[in-house]
Amino acid sequence: MVVIKGVSAKAIKDSRGEKTIEVSIKTDFGNFKASSPQGKSTGTFEVKLYKKSLEEDIRTLKKFSDYFEEEIIDQFADLKIIEDTLAGHVGGNTVLALQYATLKSLAKEHKKQIWEIVISHDLSAKAKRPKFPRLVQNCIGGAKHSKDLNNKKPDFQEFLLIPKINSPKKSWEQNKKAQKQAEVFLKKEDKNFNSKKNDESAWTTSLNEKQVLDLLKKLSLPLGTDIAASGFYKRKNYHYKNPMLRRTINEQLFYLSNLIKNLDLIYIEDPFEENDFDSFAKLLKKHPESLIVGDDLTVTNSKRLKRAIEEKSINAIIVKPNQCGSLIEVKRVCDLANKHNIKLVFSHRSGETDENILADLAFGFQADFFKIGITGKERESKIKRLIEIEKFVSKR
Repeated sequence: MVVIKGVSAKAIKDSRGEKTIEVSIKTDFGNFKASSPQGKSTGTFEVKLYKKSLEEDIRTLKKFSDYFEEEIIDQFADLKIIEDTLAGHVGGNTVLALQYATLKSLAKEHKKQIWEIVISHDLSAKAKRPKFPRLVQNCIGGAKHSKDLNNKKPDFQEFLLIPKINSPKKSWEQNKKAQKQAEVFLKKEDKNFNSKKNDESAWTTSLNEKQVLDLLKKLSLPLGTDIAASGFYKRKNYHYKNPMLRRTINEQLFYLSNLIKNLDLIYIEDPFEENDFDSFAKLLKKHPESLIVGDDLTVTNSKRLKRAIEEKSINAIIVKPNQCGSLIEVKRVCDLANKHNIKLVFSHRSGETDENILADLAFGFQADFFKIGITGKERESKIKRLIEIEKFVSKR
């Protein structure tokens, strides 16, 4: 059993150089620390990262340090104690970082890996033959994650490579080669290209989304895109900047349907703004063979996922633990998704840290996909951890 004998926190820098939280705990099994990421493209319905501010959360957590000495945490479900104790006092990032650190201590106590604590929780049937998630990796970027090149960039946020390979190691190797080849293509097609990368270590370009997808199709890999449509939706229209044009909701549906059909896209994330469950449903009905993925629509929230299921809006959901700031809610979302055959896509954030526990969670909850950048030390730490798990499982 784990008894938390001391809690502290401090501000650290994420991959964008912005402040985020790192929490440290002291237990009989050692000292453990964990950090939470931050997103730039965030859904309106995500929980607040901090109650008032990061600094205020750090001070509040210190005041609560003694409260945990009376609590015993011995299994995954006991992480709810942390949520109940801190409810209303700190934000989601602070709760999550403390839960991460506690999960690390639990694994040490039980002499197991973190994913084993998760997978043995209530996924025993799947655990008999655990699968590895397919990598979904950001190759070229746009929108809020990228800077303009000559006042241009894609309106879509991410252009994704999704090899149909079960091995994380082999999939990553293929995508690294593909990203280098994409650089060659961009040098030929984009006169403004300068071989620079964005927040998620994806290439920046002045090409528009259609040009980027045409270029990536040459790689002969399964493709996807994160449209992040809420970012350019205003007054019932989608306002594109590259080139400048305005699409109605129906025109957006028609345009995306043609992209899926003409470019064989297997993955479309947030194709419409975050309240338009109906348009999501219409696109899914037209293209049930593709993954229509909710992110801003569902924000790792079981109530919003339930609505998406009732309205048949999606067949896949992004899982970002800090969207809800609760590993207990992450479990609810995963259980509900599994019950209704909704694919799980565990995902990084644009402002990441070296924390690699996301890989353990993705494997432990038996995610279908793992969305991450191809390069950049904060992204690579998570891929390398997934590969470590792959090696460990293969030796069993």
